[in-house]
Amino acid sequence: MTLSIRIIPCLDVTDGRVVKGVNFTDLVDAGDPVEMASLYNREGADELTFLDISASSSDRETTLDVVRKTAEQVFIPLTVGGGIRTVEDVDRLLRAGADKVSINTSAIARPELIAEIADRFGSQVLVISIDARRARTESGFEVTTHGGRQSAGLDALAWVGKACALGAGEILLNSMDADGTRAGYDIGMITAVRAISKVPLIASGGAGSLEDFAAALDAGADALLAASVFHFGVHRISDVKKYLSAQGYSIRTNATV
Repeated sequence: MTLSIRIIPCLDVTDGRVVKGVNFTDLVDAGDPVEMASLYNREGADELTFLDISASSSDRETTLDVVRKTAEQVFIPLTVGGGIRTVEDVDRLLRAGADKVSINTSAIARPELIAEIADRFGSQVLVISIDARRARTESGFEVTTHGGRQSAGLDALAWVGKACALGAGEILLNSMDADGTRAGYDIGMITAVRAISKVPLIASGGAGSLEDFAAALDAGADALLAASVFHFGVHRISDVKKYLSAQGYSIRTNATV
């Protein structure tokens, strides 16, 4: 049976507001996260992803409050990431209304955290977010931190393999080269990761044209994450779903499609 693909708007949140830039720089305000989440829920999003990009301890209660308010408004799976360092952080987010959590830097710093979360809550709640870019590594891709500004010293494909072995339930693969450019997903990167990973793969970074979404699926993505094209009205979720449906892809239907 062919599983339906998922369309996932991403809300990058800092200080309680959604922001978006290009390659994680020149951030501009895009709106209130709860209002935007509610809108995307009505427009037919299959899931939502919240990433707290400031992620300092002082912002944690702000994030929990946003998660609580959003969970009251939307009825689709909600993934939350940013500043998660312990299983206790995961527990607090799940209790606040998150369905899944996304970890990145903390997993690089202490890979055992992946197994700890998977063992306690199950792999299905754990998304490993990987900010990768092209580099002179064995695979041609490296893992980055700090919004793509620093190399983590890890080959991206080797890290994917290790994360999956430790219990990752999904991989969120974000191309730092393509992020916010609307020039298309990094097809080569998606293809390479798909070849070595059996867990669901979420493609992120570079969505622009409707054809870009289809190209990422053809490369092996199971879900498509996008931000600026939805936030700034380039495409509506229903437009993407109509296009993909017409191209023969299996999508999750809703009232707006």
